[in-house]
Amino acid sequence: MNAAVNGSLRVLRYLDLSEEQQRVLDALPFDGNHLVCGPAGSGKSVLAAHRAVMLALTGTPSTLLCRSNLLRQHVEPAATELRPQTRVATVHSWVGSWYAHAVGGRPPTRTPGGFDIDWTALLTEAVGAAEPSTPEALVIDEGQDLPVEFYRLCRLAGARVTVLADEHQTITESRSTTAEIRNILAAEEVGLSENHRTTRPIAELAEHFRLGGPPPVLPQREGPTPLVARYRAFAELTTELRAHVRHHPERSIGVVVRFRELQMRLLEAFERAGVPVQAYVGSGQGRYRNIDASRPGVHLVTRASVKGLEFDTVFVPDCHRDTADPSDPDQRMMYYVLCTRARHELRLGFAGDRPPPHLDGIPLDLYQPQP
Repeated sequence: MNAAVNGSLRVLRYLDLSEEQQRVLDALPFDGNHLVCGPAGSGKSVLAAHRAVMLALTGTPSTLLCRSNLLRQHVEPAATELRPQTRVATVHSWVGSWYAHAVGGRPPTRTPGGFDIDWTALLTEAVGAAEPSTPEALVIDEGQDLPVEFYRLCRLAGARVTVLADEHQTITESRSTTAEIRNILAAEEVGLSENHRTTRPIAELAEHFRLGGPPPVLPQREGPTPLVARYRAFAELTTELRAHVRHHPERSIGVVVRFRELQMRLLEAFERAGVPVQAYVGSGQGRYRNIDASRPGVHLVTRASVKGLEFDTVFVPDCHRDTADPSDPDQRMMYYVLCTRARHELRLGFAGDRPPPHLDGIPLDLYQPQP
């Protein structure tokens, strides 16, 4: 089963789901709070869309919540194709709407007009807010990347909550473990185990970085061995990327960088060369605020925005910018996330005389070095 075409989430009807996904979806009662845990590529975002639609069909006001605006753009087309009235929003926008209705005004933030919610102040005010006459159903994708205070707000708001999460893919500082989510919501937990996204060689390399949890059922689909490439100059990277676009014009190619400086430099180079390219800048405006994930070509995103996305090919060209010890848990989780964004091909790149320690420690049978 392939859950996507190009960079967007493909619409999977119920009968298109795997037996495991159907079983998990069918096991979720409409009442109560629920936690669905699964590894990368197990179809959590697909199930989130189906769950939101099923809850809405019961007559309950339902919203599918995403941590980031880019993830919302990725998930929304599939959800609204299943049911045009399906509401998809970012967590921040939902909190703003709930607060305006229940308390009045804008949620308190640590900096004036900022996005950094002051959760202590908000929860204090939420305690005195009246519960809505019709409780809302929330479906939360990538729930491990949200703070525990958000789940306390969900309880105070009287929402019925379904969370899809994998605590071994956490890339934010404000995070929640699955135990914390389960305890705060008093949620029943069910699990997914199968990776439907990547090829087997990519999945095997990703396993080198995975921190814990039950081992996923690896895919059987074969594909090219992941590459580890040394880029001696910026021109080598852009030349390789242009060649990949030329040879695979139908593909979505995710170029995931650590810092915006390289993102903007690549954007300028590709626009000058006439390469089809889009860039997402979280604080940007206009065309840098939106990406059409259904379009092939190069998609330039930073690591902070890549969670939940997937591409036919993934380039991570600046691995030398990671200097933490190879055993550092945050770095390992980040590389597990980066590797599992790729459906068909994966290329990890670096500058310098030799690979950085976290790449140098990968078993030789899991990748192919590119001189």
